[in-house]
Amino acid sequence: MDHTTGAATTATAAETATPGSAAPDASAILGFDPFDPAFRADPYTHYRRLAAGGPLQRTEVGLWVTTSYEVCESVLRDPRFGHRPENGGIWRESPMRRRSFLTMDPPDHTRLRKLVSKAFTARLIERLRPRIEVLVDELLNGVEGDVDLLATLAYPLPVILISELLGVPPEDRDRFKAWSDTLARGLDPDFMLAASELDRRAEAREEFAAYFRELAERRRAEPREDLLSALVAVSDEGDVLSEEDLIATCVLLLVAGHETTVNLIGNGALALLRHPDQLEWFRAHPERVGIAVEELLRYDPPVQLTLRAALEDVELNGTLIKQGQPLLLLTGAANRDPAVFADPDRLDLARYGRDDASRHLAFGLGIHFCLGAPLARLEGQIALGKLFQHDVGDLREVALKTGELAYRDNLVLRGLDELPVHITRA
Repeated sequence: MDHTTGAATTATAAETATPGSAAPDASAILGFDPFDPAFRADPYTHYRRLAAGGPLQRTEVGLWVTTSYEVCESVLRDPRFGHRPENGGIWRESPMRRRSFLTMDPPDHTRLRKLVSKAFTARLIERLRPRIEVLVDELLNGVEGDVDLLATLAYPLPVILISELLGVPPEDRDRFKAWSDTLARGLDPDFMLAASELDRRAEAREEFAAYFRELAERRRAEPREDLLSALVAVSDEGDVLSEEDLIATCVLLLVAGHETTVNLIGNGALALLRHPDQLEWFRAHPERVGIAVEELLRYDPPVQLTLRAALEDVELNGTLIKQGQPLLLLTGAANRDPAVFADPDRLDLARYGRDDASRHLAFGLGIHFCLGAPLARLEGQIALGKLFQHDVGDLREVALKTGELAYRDNLVLRGLDELPVHITRA
């Protein structure tokens, strides 16, 4: 890692960012080894080591990296940074990801987000509250003994909900979940994936696209009270979603609406189980479940990083970032920046009462602030509230099983493979 503003070690994109590359190449690109089991178990220790080198650092291949909250916040709000791919090939992203408005710049981003927002409304989200409560009750009722909390609650809740939201029939949910598991890797750069994974991702993308083209056609002919029907019908002064935009938006809703919520529930439950004092506070303050979830999002966020590129020469924190150069924002590290959050490595569910508490970057900032944040928050609040505040029948205790925990291979998303617990009922 080059900690200066000088030139990076010369290396071509072809030499360093080949799809399916091994850990050393990833380390050269990122400045840390994302394949290291110790990193997967606790990235925050590694982030602190990076932070010691300064707010802006440059890796061997020329990628700028920051752990600083101030720098992340500045870049996320600055229209001089965007998602254009002129970054010399250092960070190759999948075509699927580039088609999403998640990684578009204005005016394309403005147009698509405005159209999708017309269908994905706050009123729609709040209308889902009773359904989420029923689903959590159904998923937890009668569950006891040794179980995987991810398989029992964290996975099925969002996949059922997003399936219903998009109008996917119950018999297709297993296919939907399988696509989601595969497509979630589409958020990662191609150099993180083996060739076989790239093939599976492309195959899943084609299967998903074919499925939703057919489903969208049925909704055009016979609209229903679901989000897909609303997306098909949405318009603004004659502007409508193209078929490719519609499919890309459905992919985004699937991955963002399912995978991030799985990790919010899983990471949040693990944090509470590992901190008995905070779990006791959580149980004693059911009326403050909303602020508790905000702290859980800060402490171990489902999304760890995002990428931007300079759209023109920009002086950032005293360093010149040249047009086209990519900048990796480690927002998971920024959420534990001691310059912003007091005692940042401590889980403190009452933190929201202080000025620094609501400033986490778990959902981003600026024009790309997560469109699905209200839905993820609502699912997290209801799921964790019912799980730990004894709101489901005779459920009495949830205890973490001993043993090492395994995390999934994703770089952008952080989540467990499974969460073994023991559930006791009265």
